Amino acid sequence: MPPSNLPSLEHLATAIILLDDQSRIAYLNPAAEHLFALSNTNLLGHPLQYAFANTEQLFGTIQSAIASRASHIEHELTLSTHGSTTKLHLSCTATPLQLGSYALLLEFHTIDRTLKLAREEQMLDQTQANRLLLRNLAHEIKNPLGGIRGAAQLLEQELDRPALREYTQVVIQEADRLRSLMEKLLTPQHAPHFSALNIHEVLERVRSVVLAELPEGLVIQRDYDLSLPELHGDKEQLIQVVLNIVRNAAQAMHGKGQIVLRTRITRQVTLMKKLHRLAIAVQIIDNGPGIPTHLRDKIFYPLVSGRAEGHGLGLTLAQDFVSQHQGSIEFESEPGRTCFTVVLPLPHLGK
Repeated sequence: MPPSNLPSLEHLATAIILLDDQSRIAYLNPAAEHLFALSNTNLLGHPLQYAFANTEQLFGTIQSAIASRASHIEHELTLSTHGSTTKLHLSCTATPLQLGSYALLLEFHTIDRTLKLAREEQMLDQTQANRLLLRNLAHEIKNPLGGIRGAAQLLEQELDRPALREYTQVVIQEADRLRSLMEKLLTPQHAPHFSALNIHEVLERVRSVVLAELPEGLVIQRDYDLSLPELHGDKEQLIQVVLNIVRNAAQAMHGKGQIVLRTRITRQVTLMKKLHRLAIAVQIIDNGPGIPTHLRDKIFYPLVSGRAEGHGLGLTLAQDFVSQHQGSIEFESEPGRTCFTVVLPLPHLGK
């Protein structure tokens, strides 16, 4: 039952948790039970860690409210309950109380839709900025490469000592490598060629390519919904999207680990500010070390890589290709589980 002096908590649509002076759970209203799929009676007297798996942000909010003796709002809080792989994106207001044994009131609001729209807007802006940066960078670097390579070839013809020719070969090979890199930078400029395709053909192509590259130690499991309809897209671009993500995962695990390719239907999803009745969600899940925290906010930026030998273009190109398909690409990562989700709209199929 709710505290007698706060009887209306039972009827609020807002999720409410009350804590005692030891930061133990003293009460959950029905909205909180529904939001977190938890039972009030099973949690009474237990600390928050008993209910939630990741409480660092939440405890930071609580400590700020206690220290200031005033309400403190955390606008982007991520919580998940024990045993659940679903992460809830919430705003949380922590308010100190002086109501008998109740010391703190936690108020939660879901922000999934608002946060998704904001991230989508950010992705669009970022993709456009990336395109401009890549185009300018590619042209600035590509033009002198031909001259550098040609000069190295002419110099090589004038050298008599084979040992010196090894140096000119290094120049020529590095010029070729940079030219190949510039071609990748310019690839997004090419117009996509859309046609009807089966997303599982894309995934199977990627699976066969990666397993051929890493035949030992890597397991790629399928979790397909074979009832999915065809979508309209550029097959080669979508292969490159999935291939870049899967290769990144395999390289992060040093070729030893497990990757799951999962497909599902999703309904009533907003993509590029447009509501789609149906869309296909492709998830690439690995059990590797996770994306380093310092890279998570800029993982889609060009030339950002977690590997010394990486060129940092794979996810930039993937984001651009997905954007050209009017879709979205997001990820969640923690040690032991990283999940990239690519959502692609389906054509209107009628009633």
